[in-house]
Amino acid sequence: MSVAGSIELRKEPFKSSNLAEIKISGEEEYEPNPWKDATPEEWDDWHWQLKHRVTRAEQLKLILNLSQEEIEAIEASKGRLATAITPYFAKLMDRQDSNCPIRRQAIPTLNEFHLSPADLLDPCAEDENSPVPHLVHRYPDRVLLLVTDKCAVYCRYCTRRRIVGESEKSITAEELDQALAYIQSTKKIRDVLISGGDPLLLEDEVLDGILAKIHKIPHVEVIRIGTRVPVTLPQRITPSLTAILKKYHPLWMSIHFTHPKEITKEVRRSCGLLS
Repeated sequence: MSVAGSIELRKEPFKSSNLAEIKISGEEEYEPNPWKDATPEEWDDWHWQLKHRVTRAEQLKLILNLSQEEIEAIEASKGRLATAITPYFAKLMDRQDSNCPIRRQAIPTLNEFHLSPADLLDPCAEDENSPVPHLVHRYPDRVLLLVTDKCAVYCRYCTRRRIVGESEKSITAEELDQALAYIQSTKKIRDVLISGGDPLLLEDEVLDGILAKIHKIPHVEVIRIGTRVPVTLPQRITPSLTAILKKYHPLWMSIHFTHPKEITKEVRRSCGLLS
């Protein structure tokens, strides 16, 4: 695997800071704490993080001083690109500053819903270049395989907002077979980018199965994964996951960082495990 960047990496199993030590930026105390009853083992469990994602303004009010616009925008996001934030990522937000770069990424504003005639629902023309469901073949030698529409955190700038978070479902076995049959029959394809949603939200055995099938196609030389999970849900990067990924060397991973504030010691550990 290859992880780009200049951060110092540490290859340690994931273990977060003590919960009592995690406070919102600029705050001396973190009260009320909606996750105060979570054990360290629960906090470090990626399934627990997903189960306890913040999706409503009432929840965010417990940890942030929301502006009226943010409250209205969260309500307006229902039925569109949903609001969903892992507890880990929420705790990186500045409690007072609505312009905090972490808040701006994950909490909607009303401007998001002001569409002009020039706005494109599909700016990358993925739908018109999709020969079979969940597969985009826009460039001759590479394809984009969309394996899920679920993300740990829904970024407000998402270019795939027309489909992401719609059902939080993954590609079916039948749909995957159809996509792989197309790749198998199109010999000029040498590069497969696995994306979504976020493919690292698939269970280990599901991701393992997808990678194994792609890896068996003789003319596929490059397999890539596009993800923000090491940033928004570093708890997901476990020894069992990395053991699976290492079976399919060379495997390239594009980790999407947006702001230096995202580079925490938890993220350093997750990238260290991936390196």
